[in-house]
Amino acid sequence: MAVTTGTDETQVASTNGKPRPELETFNPATGKRIGSVPTITPEQVQSVVDEVAEVQPFWAQLSLAERGRYMKRAAQVILDHMDEITELITAEQGKPRLEAHTMEMIPSIDTLHWVAGAGQKILADESIPQTNLLMKMKKSKFVYEPYGVVGVIAPWNYPWNIPLGEVAIALMAGNGVVLKPASLTATIGQKIEEMFTKAGLPDGILRTVHGGGAIGQALVESTAGKIFFTGSVEVGRSVGVEAAKRMKGSVLELGGKDPQIVCADANLGNAVSGGVWGAFANAGQTCSGIERTYVLRDVADEFIEGIVREASTLTVGDPTSWDTEIGPMISEEQFDLVKELIDDATANGATLRCGGPRKVDAYPDGNFIAPTVLTDVTHDMRIMKEEIFGPVLPIMVVDTEQQAIELANDSQFGLGASVWTLDREKGDRIARQIESGMVWVNDHSYTHGTCQCSWGGIKDSGLGRSHSKFGFYECVNVKLVAWEPSKMRDTWWHPYDETAGKAISASIKLMYGRKGQRGKALREGLVPLLRLTARSLRKRR
Repeated sequence: MAVTTGTDETQVASTNGKPRPELETFNPATGKRIGSVPTITPEQVQSVVDEVAEVQPFWAQLSLAERGRYMKRAAQVILDHMDEITELITAEQGKPRLEAHTMEMIPSIDTLHWVAGAGQKILADESIPQTNLLMKMKKSKFVYEPYGVVGVIAPWNYPWNIPLGEVAIALMAGNGVVLKPASLTATIGQKIEEMFTKAGLPDGILRTVHGGGAIGQALVESTAGKIFFTGSVEVGRSVGVEAAKRMKGSVLELGGKDPQIVCADANLGNAVSGGVWGAFANAGQTCSGIERTYVLRDVADEFIEGIVREASTLTVGDPTSWDTEIGPMISEEQFDLVKELIDDATANGATLRCGGPRKVDAYPDGNFIAPTVLTDVTHDMRIMKEEIFGPVLPIMVVDTEQQAIELANDSQFGLGASVWTLDREKGDRIARQIESGMVWVNDHSYTHGTCQCSWGGIKDSGLGRSHSKFGFYECVNVKLVAWEPSKMRDTWWHPYDETAGKAISASIKLMYGRKGQRGKALREGLVPLLRLTARSLRKRR
């Protein structure tokens, strides 16, 4: 099946009579054309950024409450068009219909409401209490200023919810946004701009640009003040390097190899069901999906039997059907990558318990892989090291919880992880030992749908955080503004002399010394302190 990439373009007539390239997208299940969007050249990206920058000052002048109202309007517009958007996500990305609702629609609408409310508190000027007695008359505060234009380079696996959340936070912070959707899901990205436009946002404050990787590269190299990128480690590294060269920041979410640790005291029913969902939702095409499981030997047989049983019952096929649980891989290329890892594992001794490539008669052009469970894997296999990004769960049996922790940390990735135990204290203790940006106890990955929780990883999983108050802080320049009433000169200003030295020494001991020190400091330093205070009250010409 042919699928579009950034270079798959056709020529269609533009409004000025000259041909211009268009990017086509296709249904990964049927191979049928979904639609097309106009592309631009890399040389045109800077002009788009400049046009957004012209509108941005007007947007930034709106109060936080006014911007919040726009976010709520956008949420209502999306709710009004929910069926249309869900149908598009299922058709263009291949996500099962129910997952399009639970993983894309609900989180995005909730995000807009949270951004509208919490953003007003998080981004409001923040007074800074002064603990130093010498500073008590001074006032200072943090103010949060937008960068101007934020660039968002989006992935194809969650083409609606991931970019929409980043766009919403950047807009709420007063920025304009240039969005570069993934080429495989370009019309979904275009729909995001359409929904915000319908909500009445100022024309041009959000622009969408389309094309291949060169367009994303041009956006990184533009004057956009911050870049949010979700994608591969290789490309993410180059984004970070190019942004750093231009002295601007980037937030990079670069994938993961999330471990699941199943302790002997876990609720096995939940651990099985949670493991199946965490590994196979969105056909495994989830950065924070469960990609390796470490189960304690005491419960390994029962756990593995449950995983194989539940995985084998999942329905593979038509993503538009309400009861389909596994849709197609996004592309033939992705299908081939996953199949290669499965084949490598079985060739090196892993046991295929269920799953593998599957032909679906009704969709001969679709690239389907049934939920795949592998046992007898070893940690030197590629499938335990490389990101799978498909519906595959390799399981290792371990003897101790410490061994599970060490194996979980033996990875270049550090996005998320989950620990399954009924002992809350133990769960917290293990969570703190795992090297990752997020750990869930008795669940997995769900907090991406709750925007008040931070999202991001360590190691090769990326830099920075999206969502939460930290996501807002990524979209602003944190500026300190301080005010002095100018009623007296600071005690540490010139001239320097012995009186000033003794007074400052006494003040340090009075503020921070032990009880005995404070009394002695007051007796010995009272006169110098009074003289220095009197001198500070006199204006010096």
